[in-house]
Amino acid sequence: MVALGYMGELVQGSASWFKPSLMGLSLENPSLLPYWLGAWAIHMAPSWMPLDFAARIPFGLMLALALVSTWYGTYYLARSPKAQPVAFAFGGEALPTDYARAIADGGLLALMACLGLAQLSHETTPALAQLSFTALLYYAISALPYHRGWPALAAMLGLCGLTLSGAPAMAVFFGLGSALVHGFDRDNAVAGDTTETRPRVHLALEGTLIVLCTALVAAMAFTLNLWRWKIELPHATWTDWNGYAQLLIWFTWPAWPLALWTGWRWRHQLFNRNISRHLTLPAWFSLVCVVATLTTGSADRTLLLALPALASLAAFALPTLKRQMASLIDWFTLLFFSGCGFTIWVVWIAMQTGYPSQPAANVARLAPGFEARFSTLAFGIAIAATLAWAWLVKWRVGRHRAAIWKSLVLPAGGAGLCWLLLMTLWMPLLNYAQSYVSLVNRTVGSMGAPPACIETTGLGEGTIAALQFYGKLPLKARQATPTCPWLLAEPALDMSIPQVIDTSQWDLIARLNHPVAREESLLIFKRH
Repeated sequence: MVALGYMGELVQGSASWFKPSLMGLSLENPSLLPYWLGAWAIHMAPSWMPLDFAARIPFGLMLALALVSTWYGTYYLARSPKAQPVAFAFGGEALPTDYARAIADGGLLALMACLGLAQLSHETTPALAQLSFTALLYYAISALPYHRGWPALAAMLGLCGLTLSGAPAMAVFFGLGSALVHGFDRDNAVAGDTTETRPRVHLALEGTLIVLCTALVAAMAFTLNLWRWKIELPHATWTDWNGYAQLLIWFTWPAWPLALWTGWRWRHQLFNRNISRHLTLPAWFSLVCVVATLTTGSADRTLLLALPALASLAAFALPTLKRQMASLIDWFTLLFFSGCGFTIWVVWIAMQTGYPSQPAANVARLAPGFEARFSTLAFGIAIAATLAWAWLVKWRVGRHRAAIWKSLVLPAGGAGLCWLLLMTLWMPLLNYAQSYVSLVNRTVGSMGAPPACIETTGLGEGTIAALQFYGKLPLKARQATPTCPWLLAEPALDMSIPQVIDTSQWDLIARLNHPVAREESLLIFKRH
């Protein structure tokens, strides 16, 4: 909602494109490109399209770009000579391109299966833009030994996009580390599909160009004032470190155990004198993100950038994955996602029929005032997704020709199943619980005729954005001498009237609470 508010200000021309603001409030995260893309989408949207839906379109395309870039990045890493399987004595092994495609399929499935991707990848926030450009840069460095034109362009776009999306430091670390990996990669000097060895000087020159591009984007970030000191060292407390541990375990599941298995099975190449590109490059991207996760306030959004590289590392575990470990992943995934899907269905049935009574009572307590409605379209999609999951489970346990990526089918399919069920069966409930629309409608209704201007004090950015975007209310900051007939304020912690409001000038008209999020409350005042 906050991001949508900044986009709306840009479209209306009430904020600078190089310093986006929301009613005078500056961005906490100095990113530009995500808000530009959303604002352009809103500006170009046809009249019949909801503006908030139009703002989501470029972010959906960026998610698709992240998925495609991860596939191609893993594919070109799997083409590396050191990544190839041992040749059979009498031939018959897979061709390098076929083997690389199978590994790339596994990498894509591993990324789709990561639990941390579910929510953040569907938000219109800079985090998704950073993920997209990180994956694009990852593909560019992976493909650079095989092609020059497109990977070079993708590297420049990835570095620039990551910088303009509010992560210039990550762009610099990714760029410098990638240049070292590329420059010292002696065994991966091939051109296209041939085995012609490329001179090492070419690798060194390409590495130097990556460094120059990194320096240019660092200078651009300095010029646009995008550098911010965000280092927050973790506290030496059990609570903080336990939280980090849980985040690393659940956010990156199931990629992290497979990535660790890759490191163990390929350890002889990790500590070799010659760099193994297919291990060193994703390991560097992952290491930078994990360290940054421990030193930044937005740990989950920082760790999101590690998922493409972790997915690649997980894919390289598949050729050496033992049957016991594969079975463990399958059984855990089957029980976990089947249990989640069953819970979603039970709660939906309780919302529609009132039975079972306990889930229905829980919904009534957590979302008072919510009225469930039946949607044939949503029900049909949910049924189709559930049947597809049942077929996928049957396919996985059935006897068929083994595919190298078969161990990641159930994790990716289960994540897709639960997300589809949430976005169909639970969408009205989630929308009621998290949307500002009901609060905005009640606020507008309490004022009667549309006012000429409304003063505000103490409101959060999300509330301001919702009142402007959905309510079309003309908001302005509170003045020492009131100039508007209405005033909107957020109550104090004890739900009392804030001390900054002079009750001799303002009458309290209404006290409105969000139906679910009680911390989102509004006090409506009218001037004497």
